[in-house]
Amino acid sequence: MWTENCEFDEIYEEYKNLVLKAAYTYSGNYYVAEDIAQSTFLQLYIYYDSLNHSNIKSWLYTTAKNRALNYKKKANREILSDEVIEDGYYIQETAGSAEDEFMEELKNLDCSELHGRIFAALLEKNPRWYEAISLVYYLEVPQARVAEELGIRLEVLHSTLHRAKNWIKKKFGVEYDELNQL
Repeated sequence: MWTENCEFDEIYEEYKNLVLKAAYTYSGNYYVAEDIAQSTFLQLYIYYDSLNHSNIKSWLYTTAKNRALNYKKKANREILSDEVIEDGYYIQETAGSAEDEFMEELKNLDCSELHGRIFAALLEKNPRWYEAISLVYYLEVPQARVAEELGIRLEVLHSTLHRAKNWIKKKFGVEYDELNQL
């Protein structure tokens, strides 16, 4: 898998603060952020051979961010609201029925799986498209800065993003629409 453990150690030392900061920023909970950072690096260790090694930083950031957002979304659904009744008793109401929550969670899992397949296919189809889409839409780096980092003109970046989005729509559009109709 890894040529040496020191390679992983170097990546960990270089990006551990970035991953922890991203996880904390999006989850709002330091202890959860630590767990997310740990699971992000575990996932890196497992899938390292299949990743584009030039995108490790953006992959780590995106993975930590997505895990934190998923945690926050799930935590928001699990919060119960308390209502006081006249004689001092509390009743707890959930946001929706258990069936609705289960169906929403299944949909989220399906969406997550589809997004993973889209990014894997995009990386295989054109690594430059993958990098542009990841930086602009997931890391939310300004397009002018992305163009500069990629060594291309802004107009070329716009064209690259347009082509990548059209390819994604063509290849996964029907599946995405079906998933959102559930």
